[in-house]
Amino acid sequence: AARPGARQRALEALDLVDLAGLADRLPHQLSGGQMQRVAIARALVHAPKLLLADEPLGNLDSETAEGILELMQRLNRDLGTSVVMATHSMNSTARASRILRLSDGRLEHDDAAKR
Repeated sequence: AARPGARQRALEALDLVDLAGLADRLPHQLSGGQMQRVAIARALVHAPKLLLADEPLGNLDSETAEGILELMQRLNRDLGTSVVMATHSMNSTARASRILRLSDGRLEHDDAAKR
């Protein structure tokens, strides 16, 4: 049985990721970018303070990837959700306020103020 308010929280999370009108669609009816945003919405249902994203832009075209980056930045700015994203793409770190890079087993720091 669903928890009280679960459907409403799910619909609100879908609205946050610009998918409010697609709540009744099945996964095979969604594009890759829409599926990525649904995954983010699922993570947001309980209003976490931290969102962990492992290669969230993998297999996405550049326009869809840009939309996902904008969404993550908006979640951070508007909801105060910290986003930790693991990626191999340095292009996707352009909006980050802080970058921690693992290189040869050593952790390197890169703050936005230095870029």
